[in-house]
Amino acid sequence: MLPELHSILNLLEGGFSQLKVLVVGDIMLDRYIHGEVDRISPEAPVPVIRHAQRYERAGGAANVAMNLAGLGCQTFLAGFWGTDTEQSELAAIMQRAGIDTAAVVSGSLPTISKTRIVGRMQQLLRLDIESHDAHPAIEAQRLLERATELVSKVHAVILSDYAKGALSDALCEAVIYAARVASIPVLADPKTPDFSKYSGATTVCPNLGELSAATGIPASQTEALLAAGQALLSEHDFKFLTVTMSEKGISVLRPDGTYHSPARAREVFDVSGAGDTVIATLAASLAGGLQIETAVELANLAAGIVVGKAGTVPIARHELIVALTPSTGLTAGEKILDLERIQKRVTEWRAAGETIVFTNGCFDLLHVGHITLLEVCRRFGSKLVLGLNADASVCRLKGPTRPIVAERERARVMAALAAVDAVVLFDEDTPLDLIRALKPNVLVKGGDYTIETVVGHEEVIAFGGRVEIVPTVEGFSTTNIVKKLITNPAEREEK
Repeated sequence: MLPELHSILNLLEGGFSQLKVLVVGDIMLDRYIHGEVDRISPEAPVPVIRHAQRYERAGGAANVAMNLAGLGCQTFLAGFWGTDTEQSELAAIMQRAGIDTAAVVSGSLPTISKTRIVGRMQQLLRLDIESHDAHPAIEAQRLLERATELVSKVHAVILSDYAKGALSDALCEAVIYAARVASIPVLADPKTPDFSKYSGATTVCPNLGELSAATGIPASQTEALLAAGQALLSEHDFKFLTVTMSEKGISVLRPDGTYHSPARAREVFDVSGAGDTVIATLAASLAGGLQIETAVELANLAAGIVVGKAGTVPIARHELIVALTPSTGLTAGEKILDLERIQKRVTEWRAAGETIVFTNGCFDLLHVGHITLLEVCRRFGSKLVLGLNADASVCRLKGPTRPIVAERERARVMAALAAVDAVVLFDEDTPLDLIRALKPNVLVKGGDYTIETVVGHEEVIAFGGRVEIVPTVEGFSTTNIVKKLITNPAEREEK
């Protein structure tokens, strides 16, 4: 289980939306052309691709921004793009994601793009469009002014360097200085062996190859390489170094020690953009107040998700929420949610393809009938939400002597069950308002009901869901248990 899990879920379920993050760097468009290969050209010894699909995705610094938007952050992007078709396609992607591109400079050079031609899931060719010319001084100055102006308005800054010319030494120095004045973290993804251009940043996030180029230590000599990385901290005034180590995980190098987060075991399909996901998750986590150890663990989990996808695909917060909220991985307290939190969690579960099951009841004095009902409920879907009558509701329904167990204790007991993924209290006599708010895929009721007599059946069916009736286990009820408890011992012996 991740440290600070409750804080992580708070951020994913709304906290990140309050945070602003600026990405400055090399903006690119990634284009993919997929097709079938079944013959060799008669004109030359090359495969013939029969076109099947084409799509565009954000690349470079733009992909970092997409990852931040996927986490729910308010995202600002600064860099260069041209005045061409690629710019139009990239701008449309940014707009759909809600990313602010006001600080992007429309320059005289073409928008950087990479077109990958893929046949039968194998990349056959990559065509790059870019200029090796330097950006004119007036355009570089315009970017510096726009970027530094934004720094004081955000909670974290990422320098996404792909060595394509956007991040000059002067720009890095100005942005880092402004961030330090504002006391906000700056994270740099390096593509140059000289880390001095990032001096004063909170952290630099190299992979093993990049750290090897910066230190001169072979990447195969991991222990010596990490030791050399620690020496860079004082040399360049970094608070720590964050080293991505592929299948080995991520290491945080501090002046006084090292923290290592092993890679999350997952099938690797495509590592494109995994580093962008890592630095975006780290920045959002640090901006949200998480400790670096927690931030690294979350970034590791996010990277493990995106490498299982084809192409450059950003992380989405619902994927992290689903990965972090298996019923067996949460404490009872972490499963008890108010209406706002359960609505957000259900929305994220549904976005990840989960089937939401809902049932409700008083559950006063837990017994085998309750356990059986909940176990059956869970089989109807992948996430079970339990609506629990609050004390006032139970009292109105069952009488002034009930409930026997108070709502807070009942909620914790129910949340401790492996079959239950979330518990939410409601004060009304029926859960109708709760059902309308959550729109479950399956509504389950135990007892001698028919579908037509179940509260909320019309709404659930209208949502496209269904209603299931689970027979009660004969001889088990809270009422019978209470009667047995108040019967004197002599009477129990006679019976």
